[in-house]
Amino acid sequence: MSHYFINDKDLKDDLKKLDFSFHGNQFAFLSNSGMFSKDHVDPASIELIETVPPLSGSLLDMGCGYGCIGIALAKAYGLKLTQADINEAALALAEKNCQTNGVKSELIKSDCFESVSGLFDTIAINPPIHAGKSVTYKMYEDSVKHLVPGGKLYVVTFKKHGAESTKEKLAQVYGNCETLRKKKGCYVFCCEKEGLQ
Repeated sequence: MSHYFINDKDLKDDLKKLDFSFHGNQFAFLSNSGMFSKDHVDPASIELIETVPPLSGSLLDMGCGYGCIGIALAKAYGLKLTQADINEAALALAEKNCQTNGVKSELIKSDCFESVSGLFDTIAINPPIHAGKSVTYKMYEDSVKHLVPGGKLYVVTFKKHGAESTKEKLAQVYGNCETLRKKKGCYVFCCEKEGLQ
């Protein structure tokens, strides 16, 4: 079985155009076979996009898929965008979607934060739940090393996918974790990097 977090070159194209609106902007995202939520913009991603307060500076969209979270936030708030994913096909789509929607981005093929360098004001993650806790928890642990002091991590997940244990893990890593939104089993968490970690 193919997963969105692996590179499967045997998948047949099934291109879809997904429309989305946010902050007065109309977006068109191209999706394809092998992508996470290929037929529609993922509801959890929408919750994250709509819950995050207005941002400034730099944003890392970690595990970006075809790019909807980073592109929507970067265009809405004029952010310097970086997008990272392990899936080459996802990055190719994210690049196309950036061009289509008039957003500049640095795209990085990376297994979690392995190939990511530098510090960011904000990191957003809709975690690859089906990759397992060892992967998602490593994302959270490594994220703190890539935030400026005072920088913030935003994570969206569902109660059925372990939202409570996710919050405990985030609080353990950051020393804080605020629940910004809780709606129909979907949670959006925010952690702030305090001081010099």
